[in-house]
Amino acid sequence: MITIEKLFKRFHDLEVLKGIDVILEKGKTAVIIGPSGSGKTTLLRCLNLLEIPDSGKISLGSNRIEFSPSAKLRTKDIMTFRKQTGMVFQNYNLFPHLTALENIMEGQVVVLKRSKEVARKKAQSLLEKVGLKDRGNMYPHQLSGGQQQRIGIARAMAMDPEVLLFDEPTSALDPELVGEVLKVMKDLAKEGMTMVIVTHEMKFAEDVADQVIFMDQGIVMEKGTPDEVFNHSGNPRLLQFLNKVSSR
Repeated sequence: MITIEKLFKRFHDLEVLKGIDVILEKGKTAVIIGPSGSGKTTLLRCLNLLEIPDSGKISLGSNRIEFSPSAKLRTKDIMTFRKQTGMVFQNYNLFPHLTALENIMEGQVVVLKRSKEVARKKAQSLLEKVGLKDRGNMYPHQLSGGQQQRIGIARAMAMDPEVLLFDEPTSALDPELVGEVLKVMKDLAKEGMTMVIVTHEMKFAEDVADQVIFMDQGIVMEKGTPDEVFNHSGNPRLLQFLNKVSSR
């Protein structure tokens, strides 16, 4: 379980997160929606400690970190916490000089200290899982955007994280490639992988999420099941957002 309590984050004079309180259950999929600039990605990056919150608390499994302006986190504590999460970025972030197989192996060997033999076996298994068994020896520039993103998912999974974090994983893809990435994510949801997903794909959110979180202006304005959020909410800001998204 992930518990977020009174989380605040400011960039200079701009307060981006304004006291976020959320509970994310183990084995469930939480989807975060909202307009651009609402703080969705910042919240996700705080869960991975790519951004350090100014104050508040995050608990992930047995690990709990409290943040305050006067307390400086140790690098060791950050790395221990971060190892429990796998991050899938918008723009793939694959190493261009490594093959697909080597991209999936790299973190296992460098961070987890696995032998190359063990890392290769794991990587080959994950390539098959994301439908790219025959692409292991190809370099990122030889792959489509959808294939690169699936490699990114496999790379994140290779680290055996407690939770996978997705930052708008289909936003950089051509429309015809979106489906192949969403299918992999749907399969992971069915298998009970804990996931937190920032997305603009409302149909996907409705189909896959156990919990939908609507953010605007740095706060959580609505949260609940997909049915509650998409079909039975009376929140005027949420309804305005959904109407705008559906009219595109």
